[in-house]
Amino acid sequence: MPQVDPELFDHGQFQAELALKASPIAAFKKAIKHAREVLDERFLSGRDIRRLIEDRAWFVDQILCQAWNRFDWSEDADIALVAVGGYGRGELHPYSDIDLLILLDGDDHETFRESIEGFLTLLWDIGLEVGQSVRSVAECAEEARADLTVITNLMESRTIAGPERLRQRMQEVTSPERMWPSQAFFLAKRDEQKARHARYNDTEYNLEPNVKGSPGGLRDIQTILWIARRQFGTLKLHAMVGQGFLLEGEYALLSESQEFLWKVRYALHMLAGRAEDRLLFDYQRQIAGLLGYQDSDAKLAVERFMQKYYRVVMGIAELTELVSQHFEEVILRSDKADQIEPLNSRFQIHDGYLEACNESVFKRAPFALMEIFVLLAQHPEIKGVRADTIRLLRDHRYLINDEFRNDIRNTSLFIELFKCRQGIHRNLRRMNRYGILGRYLPEFGHIVGQMQHDLFHIYTVDAHTLNVIKQLRKLTWPEMAEKYPLASKLTAKLPKPELIYIAGLYHDIGKGRGGDHSELGATDARAFCERHHLPAWDTELVVWLVRNHLAMSTTAQRKDLSDPQVIFDFARQVVDQTHLDYLYVLTVADINATNPTLWNSWRASLLRQLYTETKQALRRGLEHPVDREEQIRQTQSAALDILVRSGTDPDDAEQLWSQLGDDYFLRHTANDVAWHTEAILQHPVTSSDPLVLIKETTQREFEGATQIFIYAPDQHDFFAVTVAAMDQLNLSIHDARIITSTSQFTLDTYIVLDADGSPIGENPRRIQEIRRGLVEALRNPDDYPTIIQRRVPRQLKHFAFAPQVTIHNDAQRPVTILELTAPDRPGLLARLGKIFLEFDLSLQNAKIGTLGERVEDVFLVTDANNQPLSDPELCIRLQQAIVEQLSDAENHSPQPSQISI
Repeated sequence: MPQVDPELFDHGQFQAELALKASPIAAFKKAIKHAREVLDERFLSGRDIRRLIEDRAWFVDQILCQAWNRFDWSEDADIALVAVGGYGRGELHPYSDIDLLILLDGDDHETFRESIEGFLTLLWDIGLEVGQSVRSVAECAEEARADLTVITNLMESRTIAGPERLRQRMQEVTSPERMWPSQAFFLAKRDEQKARHARYNDTEYNLEPNVKGSPGGLRDIQTILWIARRQFGTLKLHAMVGQGFLLEGEYALLSESQEFLWKVRYALHMLAGRAEDRLLFDYQRQIAGLLGYQDSDAKLAVERFMQKYYRVVMGIAELTELVSQHFEEVILRSDKADQIEPLNSRFQIHDGYLEACNESVFKRAPFALMEIFVLLAQHPEIKGVRADTIRLLRDHRYLINDEFRNDIRNTSLFIELFKCRQGIHRNLRRMNRYGILGRYLPEFGHIVGQMQHDLFHIYTVDAHTLNVIKQLRKLTWPEMAEKYPLASKLTAKLPKPELIYIAGLYHDIGKGRGGDHSELGATDARAFCERHHLPAWDTELVVWLVRNHLAMSTTAQRKDLSDPQVIFDFARQVVDQTHLDYLYVLTVADINATNPTLWNSWRASLLRQLYTETKQALRRGLEHPVDREEQIRQTQSAALDILVRSGTDPDDAEQLWSQLGDDYFLRHTANDVAWHTEAILQHPVTSSDPLVLIKETTQREFEGATQIFIYAPDQHDFFAVTVAAMDQLNLSIHDARIITSTSQFTLDTYIVLDADGSPIGENPRRIQEIRRGLVEALRNPDDYPTIIQRRVPRQLKHFAFAPQVTIHNDAQRPVTILELTAPDRPGLLARLGKIFLEFDLSLQNAKIGTLGERVEDVFLVTDANNQPLSDPELCIRLQQAIVEQLSDAENHSPQPSQISI
C-alpha cells in the first residue's frame, strides 16, 4: 500500500476542512467523495487494478484513523481497531464491506462503550459501509472456535489503530495449535466450497454469474489461500510456488485471472453504485465497453467479453482443483501409507486417484493423453486424476497436433470413450476442463466459453453441448423412465448409442461463426466421422442429425399438428423409423440441456404427438398420405359413440356439426368434440352469455395445460377482447384454435397456463375466477378490456430488438400466414389482438411460442371477407403497425418487412 498519496488523501487539507466546519461529517464526506472520483478516474485510465484496490484500502485506513482519533483513547488503552477479512488483506473494491473488529483486552466493554458508540455512529453518518464486531480477545477465541466464518475473518487482520499486542494475542489464542487445526479447517472449507458451488448449480457458466461466489470466482482463489495460510502461516499467492503447489507459469495464469476478475468486480461496483457482485445483464454491455471489447461481424462485444470471462473462471476452477488435490495429499494423507494399484504400464491408481507411472508417460506415449479418460470411464470407482498427473496433462497438451489427431490409436480411443457404459459425460467434461478436448477437436475449442446474449440459452455453447450428452446419458437411467417414458424407451432401443452422443457433441458446434450453424456443424461432423473411420451409414446418420437437430422442436412448436399435410411433410423429412427415433431422443435432450424451465408436460406432449403421428405415417407408407375425409369421419364416429352413451340425440349432434366445417374436426379430438357438442346443445338459445368451458385438458397434445373453450355469436373483435381479458386474468396463452361456423358462431379453443408457466390444475376457485372474467368481458365486447401496463421484468429490458414480421399467403389453404419474432413483453398478445381488430382481420389459428426473451408466434389470418390478404400496401401497413406497437423506445429502427402475397 502507498505510504502517502496526497492526490487521494491530503492530510493538511483535511485538517483545514475540519477546522472550517462546525461538524466533522461534511469534511469526511467530501474526502470520501473526492477519493471515489480519483479512484474511478484511475480505473478508467487503466491503472493497475492491484494497486487500485490497495489504494482504496489505504485511503480507508486514513479515514478510519482520523475518525478513531477524534475520541478519547489513551495511548496505552487496552483497545484496538483491527481490519479483518478482505479489508484485513488490504484489498477493497469501491463498495466492498469494510470489516472491522474493535478488540478489547478484557471483557469490560462498559469502559469504552460511549466512545465506541460515538465512533460507529460517526462512521454511519459519513456513509461508510462497515461490518463491525466488538469483542475481547477471549470472546474472539470463543466465537472462532464455534464459527468457521469468524476464524477465517480473523486469520486476515491488520491493526489500524491502538496497540498491536492485542491483535498478536488474538492471533495466538486462535492459532491452529489451539483450534481449527489445518486438517479440520481444510475439510470444513472444502465442504463450504461444495455448498457454495451447489448454490450456483455447480457450473461456472451462468447467464448472470457471481464474480465472487460462483465456481471459478474470486472466492475459490481465496479459499486455497486460506487453507495454505492455516497450514503454513502467512502465505501470499506467489509463495505457493515455493511450497510446490503451483508452477511459476500456473501462478502467473492464476494471478492474471484474479486481476481480470478484480477489474470486472471494480467496474460492477462503480456502475451499480453499490456492492454488486452479480454480473447482471444490466452491466455486461457497459463493462465490455469499459474493458475495450468491440462488436465484430460474428460476435457482439458483450459476447466476446463474456467468453473471456467464462474461459478465465474455467481456468481458475482447473487450477484451484489441482491445488486442492495437492492440499488433500499433504494435509489429509501425509501420515498414511500410500496405496498403489497398477493398471497398466502407463497408469496406476494411487490412493483412489489415477496417476501416471512416471513423468515421461505422455512424451513416450502421446496416445496416453486420450487413454487416461477411457480408463477413468472404464473404472468408475476411481475418484479422479491425481494432482501431479493433471499438471502433466496440461504440460503435454502441446503434443496434440494434426498428426496426433489423425493417429488411429487416438481416434480409436476417442470413439471407445463414447462406447463406455459409464462416465462418458464426466470424462468429456474433464477433457474440456483440462484443455484436451478443445485441442483434439479445434472446432470445439472455438465454442469454449462462448455465450449467446439471450435468456433462452442459459449456458455457454460448450457447457450446453456437454449438458446434452449428460441428458442423453440420463435417459439410460431406470429412474428417468417416469419423467421421459418415450425417450427412455427409445434410447434403450437405439442400435448404436454412440452415434447420438457424437451428434450431440456436434449439433451446436457451428455457432458463433456466422451462417447456418446446423449446416456448418454438419460439415464438421462429416469430417469428424471420416477421420474416425465410421462406416458410411453411421456417418450419414450423424450428419443428418446435426443438420436437422432443430426440425422436430420447430415443427412441434410452430406448426399445426392437426394438419395431416404437416405430419406427411415431416415424415418425408425423417425418411424412416430409425431416423425418427434418434431425432426424438436428441430433441428431448437438447431442450432439457438448453434451459431446464423449457421442459414441461405441454411441450413433452407436443413432441410425443408429432412422434406418434409421424410413426403412423411411416408405417402407412409415404406413398399413402392420410386422407382428410377419413380422419374427419373417424373423429365424428368416435364422438357420436360418446354422445349416444351419455343420452344425446345423434340427430341434434349431426345437425350442429353440419355448421362447423372440416377444420374443427381436424383440430379436436373425439372426446373434446363430444364435450363441446353436449355443452352447446344444453346451452340456452336465448342466453346472452357466451358459453365458457374450462378443464385441465386430457388431450395428449396439451397435457398439463388448461383448455378454455368459448362458444358465442361471432364478432369481429372477439379475439382481441378474449386475449385482453385473459391478459387481465394473468393467463399465458400457448395455443389458439379459432373456428367460425356457418351459423356465424365462433368456437374458440385456447390452451393456457398461468403467467409463471405453472398449470392451473384442478383449482375450482381459480377456474371460477377465469370463467367469470371471460363471461363478463365477452358479454359486452364493445367495452374493450384495458390492456394492463405491467412492468417489464428486469432481465427482459436488456433484450430489446426490432420485431420481425413475415407475411405470406399459404399455397395450400385460403389463409395468410403472419409470423412474428419479437421481444417478450407483458400484454404482447393483447396488443396484437387490438392491431388485428384495427385492420379488420379475422384470426383462423395461432401458434404461440416463448423462447427466453423472445416470442416466436405464427398466426393464420384472413380479411373481413374470410379471404387471404391480397393488398401489398395493406400488408406493409400491418407490418409497420406491429413493429411500432411492439417496439421499445430504444429499439432499432424497424426492419424491412418480408411480404409475399
